[in-house]
Amino acid sequence: MSNTKKIALMSTLVLLLAVTAICNFVLAGTQAQNVNADVQANYFTTYRADRNSTRSEEFVQLDSVISAYATDSEEYAAAVERKQELVEMMEDELVMESIIKAMGFSDAAVAIGDSDNINIFVNSSELTSEMVTKIFYALEVEHQIRDGNIIIMPVYAES
Repeated sequence: MSNTKKIALMSTLVLLLAVTAICNFVLAGTQAQNVNADVQANYFTTYRADRNSTRSEEFVQLDSVISAYATDSEEYAAAVERKQELVEMMEDELVMESIIKAMGFSDAAVAIGDSDNINIFVNSSELTSEMVTKIFYALEVEHQIRDGNIIIMPVYAES
């Protein structure tokens, strides 16, 4: 094969590679915009995504502490304990959200804080005292939670 043919072939391959890269960039940008629009459309989806992102970052930090220290050190024990607390909080939040949805609400988000406060966001334009009492009672029976630590807020988001 002559040098001219080799140069033409290589130029064509480089051009095809560039076109592929541009198409990939354009299509990835379009998909990312569609995903962002869908996430922004629902408060509860956005809330859960933010909560999961924050928790994931905290797990990464805790894992780095766990791997950096010896198993008999205070830092290691504190990191393992905190990681277990986070896992338990996540499980409790999921169970509480499921209970509230089972009560007939279309969606709910629960946030358990370090100070034993629980914030509950319910997809409803308004909450009656009967609805609030049902939520308090269900969570009190399921998790032995004192109602003084629970804050229930209506957040209307179209599903």
